[in-house]
Formats: sequence, C-alpha cells, structure tokens
Amino acid sequence: MTTSQEIPVALEGLAGARVTAGRSQPLGATLDADGVNFSVFSEHANRVELLLFDKHDDLAPSRIINLEPDEHRSYHFWHCHVSGLKVGQTYAYRMDGPRHTKESGTRFNHRKVLLDPYARANVNTLWDRVRAVGPEDNCAYSMRSMVVDLDSYDWEGDEPLRRPLSDTVIYEVHVGGLTSSPTSGVRHPGTFTGVVEKIPYLKELGVTAVELLPVFDFDERQVLRTGPNGVPLHNYWGYDPFGFFAPHTSYCSDPCECTHITEFRDMVKALHKAGIEVILDVVFNHTSEGNEHGPTISFRGQANEVYYHLWPQDRRHYMDFTGCGNAINANHPAVAKFIIECLEYWVTEHHVDGFRFDLASELSRGAEGYEMETPPVLWGIELSGILSDTKIIAEPWDGGGLYQVGRFPGKRWAQWNGPFRDDVRRFVRGDAGMVGTVATRVGGSRDLFAKAGELPTNSINFITCHDGFTLNDLVSFNGKHNHANGESNADGSDENFSWNCGVEGPTDAWDVDQLRVRQIKNHAAILLLSRGVPMILAGDEFRNSQLGNNNAYCQGNEIAWLDWQQAEKEVDVQRFFREMIAFRKRHGALRAPRFFSGRRNERDLPDVTWHGTRLEQPGWEDTDARVLSFTLAGFDGEPDLHVIFNMFHLGLDFELPHLPGHHWARSVDTARTSPNDILPPGAEAPVEGHLFHAHGRSVVVLTALPDDGVTR
Repeated sequence: MTTSQEIPVALEGLAGARVTAGRSQPLGATLDADGVNFSVFSEHANRVELLLFDKHDDLAPSRIINLEPDEHRSYHFWHCHVSGLKVGQTYAYRMDGPRHTKESGTRFNHRKVLLDPYARANVNTLWDRVRAVGPEDNCAYSMRSMVVDLDSYDWEGDEPLRRPLSDTVIYEVHVGGLTSSPTSGVRHPGTFTGVVEKIPYLKELGVTAVELLPVFDFDERQVLRTGPNGVPLHNYWGYDPFGFFAPHTSYCSDPCECTHITEFRDMVKALHKAGIEVILDVVFNHTSEGNEHGPTISFRGQANEVYYHLWPQDRRHYMDFTGCGNAINANHPAVAKFIIECLEYWVTEHHVDGFRFDLASELSRGAEGYEMETPPVLWGIELSGILSDTKIIAEPWDGGGLYQVGRFPGKRWAQWNGPFRDDVRRFVRGDAGMVGTVATRVGGSRDLFAKAGELPTNSINFITCHDGFTLNDLVSFNGKHNHANGESNADGSDENFSWNCGVEGPTDAWDVDQLRVRQIKNHAAILLLSRGVPMILAGDEFRNSQLGNNNAYCQGNEIAWLDWQQAEKEVDVQRFFREMIAFRKRHGALRAPRFFSGRRNERDLPDVTWHGTRLEQPGWEDTDARVLSFTLAGFDGEPDLHVIFNMFHLGLDFELPHLPGHHWARSVDTARTSPNDILPPGAEAPVEGHLFHAHGRSVVVLTALPDDGVTR
C-alpha cells in the first residue's frame, strides 16, 4: 500500500498553484476568489500535512502540503492558502506529535488520515471503520472532507421564522425514517429532498416545527452487532456524529457531487415557505470515535487531550457520561469555541430555527467531569447574539446520572419535561392519586420551573419521543419487545408506564382496539390542552407501530420507518390530531406563556378553577381519585373552556359551572367516534342542564357560547 512518503507531489491541473501562509481564522476550508484557505486546531502537533485528492475515491492524495511551524502556525492553529482550488476539492489531514497516552492523553498517529472537524461536507466512498482502528495506515480506506461554496445559493429572501415558543407545536421526526418506506410514495426516499415532498402533509397536520433527529454526519455503516435473523445492525438514529458542520452524507441524493449544502438548504427554505420551522437535534456530548478501542476519525488524532474527558489517573482511558464510550470536554475554551461556532454556522448559513441538545447535562461538566455551576459553553450559547432568536432546547440529563430538569443552567433554555411524560402516562392508564400532579403538569409544571424564574414555555411537553414506545405501542404493550436489537431484550427502558388495554400486541378484538384508539386520543388531548410547548412523535397521529420495540436505534428498516399505509388506514385518529392542534391554536388560554395567576377576565372568571366531579372539589388528597376537571377563562374575547379528564373506567356525572348569559357546548369528546369526537366552531353540541356525563376513560372539552335567547 502506498504510504504518505511515496505519494507524488504534483497536482494535475494545479502545477502552478501557490501555497502561502494563509490565515488562522476562520477554521475549516474557506473558499475565496483565488482558492481555499485551510485552518485546523491542534495544540500539541509538531507536524501537519494537508492532503489534496483529485477525486473523492482516489486511494492516495495527488499532493501533500507540509505545513511549516514557522510559517503556517499561529498559536494553536495550523493554516495555509492554496490558490486555484475549487468547489468539490477533496482533502484531509495527517498529524504527528507526542503519543503520551497515559500521562497527557495525546494520541497522535501519522498513519491515520483525519477529517477536518470544521468540514462543511464529507464523503465516505472508501470508508472502512475497522481500518481506522490500530496503528496501520488507512489512507486508502479513509473518509475525506470537501470544499463547498456557501455564498452562491439563492435564499429568495428566506430567514429563520422566529415563531414564539408559546405558539409552537413540534413534530419530532427522523429524516430517513420519514420517507424510506416504499409506502411513502416519494421520489427521493430517505433524503432531505424526501422531507420536502412530505411538506403538504405536515402543513395540513398543522405542526409549526419539525425537530429532526441528528443530521450531522455520522457513520451509518458501523456494524453494532448481528441481529437474531443474522442481519447486521447499524447506527440508524444518528446519535454518534463525527462531522458537526456537515449534513449527513446519506441524506443527500448525490453526495459525491457535493450537493450536501444545497439539498439541506432547499429543505429548510421549502419548510419555511410552508410556515414550518426547522429544529436540529444536536449531539455535542460525545463523538463517533468511542473509547480507546475506537477509530481515529478526526478529534482523537488532532487534540485528544483537549476534546475529551480523560481519567486523570490514567489518561489512556475515557470518562463516559453518555453510554457511548467517550464524553466531550465541552467547557475547554477551544471546544466551547467549536460548539458555539458550529451552532452559529447552522443559523447564519442554513437558517436553522433552533436546536435540541441531546444529553445536554453533559455540557455542564468541567475538566474532571464534575458539574459546573456556570458552565461557559451553555452560557455562551444562551448569550450569543447570533443565537438570540434561536430556540435552544435541552435534554436535561446525561448518561452519568446528572439530572437537571427544572434547574438547567441559564434562563432561556427550554427543557424536555420527563416528569410530564411519566405523570400523564400513569394518569391515562388509570393510576390513582395522580390528579394533583397532573394539574401541575397541565398548568406548565410550576413546581419544576417557577423557582428558577422560568415559564411554562421552558417546558417541552411530550408523551412519546424517538426514545421509547410510539403512542400506539404505549397503549398496546405492557412490556418492551426489543429482541430484534440483538441484546436479549436487555436494552431500552423497563419503566414505560404503559398499558396494553387487555391484550399484548396486535389484536383483532374490536373492543380492545377501540379502547386503544380512545387512549391515544386521551394522551393527545391532554398534551395539546397543557401549557408549555407540545411535541408529537412522527407517526403517532396515524398509529405507527414499532412492534413493541422501545429502543429502535439500530433498526434502519420497516420497524423504525414510518408506514404510510397506516396514514391511509387511520384517518380517524389522524383527523383528531389535526383538529386538536387547530383547537389549541384557536384558544389563547391553552398557549399562554405564563403560569396561572388568579387573573380574572371580563366575566370575572379566574384564569383557572379546579374541580372534580363536584365544583371546586378537585380531590387533591384523594388517593383513589382518577378524575380532574377545570375551567379556563378566555381572555380578549375568546370563549371560556371547561375541561374534564375522567380516567376512571366507568362513566361519571360532572357538575358544570354556571356562566350568566352563556351555555356550555361540547367541542371535544374522546369517547365519541369521528367526526363527533371533535367539532369545529359553529358545530358544537349544546349541553342541557348543569351536569355532563363523561364516559369512562375520556377527555371532554366544553366551550362557553353566548345564549341565543333559549332557556337552558
């Protein structure tokens, strides 16, 4: 195999290209009128080579540029400018330096070809992950970075939408999983372009933002293990990145033609035209390089001792607060710079509207892994002027036991509300004594956020997400069924608070299926009637199933792909979601960005009054209670609402408050079938008398309408 010492130095077509010192900032490969400026960070390297390839699949570089410390190094940055280079130029690095793994943690290996951490696009045509492990040269099996043009794209006046969090409804979706199934009917399945083809559906559903599972470049070829059927299992979700500035290669229709940037931008622009924001699920807590037995892709070979948490006693070994082999040392100045510049890049260059940070609590850990009171990187993100209008959402825990729901550093961060998920699940399945807790969740989780001076909009409310059961499976399985993952059903959460409605898994029993439909609607209704920011898992609106798998991270197949035949079949549930989202948008009392305060409206009705089956008797101390009702005051001319949650298995009569000059009319009732489960404005069903009979396991919403002269 050809080594770097044997590679010719002439670059065809660029024999007269000039190599000059260039500049240290910005990092990455920056195209200009004369060529490309390259800059890369490495504090302790003593030898850096820039490799230039004629084609993305060349086994060896056509030219090697040795960066001289006296000319091409400024402090911790190695840089040069090469004239004549164009868009699509493929490049990589080799670095050498001390290898004091135990004492300092440095892991330089000149035989390994390294990606540019700031690369805007990568290509993996030759990639062999196994060859990136160990001491051998891997040039002929390496990934390469690509030079892109950031300036020539026509945005047609597009910019981030800046919708208030209080008006946001999030749809969490996997880019590939949305359209990979043949049932999706798109021309470009599994790609950014495929997402564009589904925009009419998303717009009709009424969601205001898509939260995309990781789109940073990750190694989907990595074989994790072999499944029970003998088929290799790969990284599907993408929570294992290596290219933080680069759109994922496999989500592009033709990545070898350097279409990454254009296709991603086309998707963002099209979503914005439909009024839908783009939130990226980002992973800054670990990288794809894993522990000391993992591959060298970039960070390990450039500044291992800077990028990762290493054990102080023996720096050969990696601290792991993520369950993925390593943990990023996010509060080192150089790493914090990397993270913040990455986020600002996606906002300025790609018009992204927000970010959800996976295992975000790991970013609050200091050099030796301890929790920091004021972590620089998190405050840097919060205080960045470029990110000031950008949504920032934390998953406020990590794999090392740090749990920060309601106390995540900073004020502006929204947080995934795990207690909302668990408490609502328990309540809907029929657990007793939950009414006080559920009232708190419906009101925006004051117990979690008010002490820190935060608001209901700091709470991302959800029942399901990618990590766990789908909503259909939540009401169809008592236990997880993850055998297809090849881990003997040991992976995934055992604490799901699910209920199968009497039969485990799929069933032909009509009564069981109807109960499941009602439970799905109950979950959806409570989610969309609660203050905070609702998030819906893609496919829940048409009963998408993963066959009881609550951890489908390695299932890049029909188990995890959305089955669009379900969308054609489950039009009843789909309609309920669509109309329930519209109902939320019509009523400001459901979207108010502040906690209940006792403020009264023009009809002297307080913003909330809590009840049980009897008025103003909510049963906070009743350990057997399974019912809750409440009256919400409408402000600014909007109607008042009366909401009933009856999670008892039998129907019950609920007293209704008297509103002079108004009568109650049924708008939502999950116990009724379509189209009478949710009624549009003007079609509400009037309620006679001062009692309402709510069926067992149902959610009801009554709307106060002005009397029309008829005595009721």
